[in-house]
Amino acid sequence: MLAIIVIVLLLLATKYTPEENTKNTSKVTIPNAAVAQQRQQEIADIEDNINNAHARLAAQHVDICPKLLQQDLDSKVIERIAEVMTAEHCDYFLYLRVGQHIDVALNNDRIEALLIVPTIHNFANGDYEVVSYDKHVIRLTYDGVTRMPERLHYDMVITVTD
Repeated sequence: MLAIIVIVLLLLATKYTPEENTKNTSKVTIPNAAVAQQRQQEIADIEDNINNAHARLAAQHVDICPKLLQQDLDSKVIERIAEVMTAEHCDYFLYLRVGQHIDVALNNDRIEALLIVPTIHNFANGDYEVVSYDKHVIRLTYDGVTRMPERLHYDMVITVTD
């Protein structure tokens, strides 16, 4: 009886060598890596959707940032009147088409307007031509020589042309 158990154990041990276990593990990790990457992308998409939902609601208020802006179909101008900056910066999100040009004008020279996503562009140097369908983030930053006031008021005009 003991001899039969030893033989069975030897057969099982030779059937499952470490090389085969390694092969099986490598086959499993490749799909697991792809699944993990897909899950990371799904998580990033969900976070982006949540941020956009928050920004869409914030666009209805003058003192909450970031804001998601949408262009009216019959207008090339997006106006934000009597906005209030309460932090060091305020971000505005836009989704634009390739080939469009975007320009930002402010009525307050203590605020700097920069495109920070998908690339860096200073609107003081002129308009920006959209080269990819992506979320475009315009960041307004306090650029004064004195300490920023608690509530900095400004008007902004974003012009989008084809």
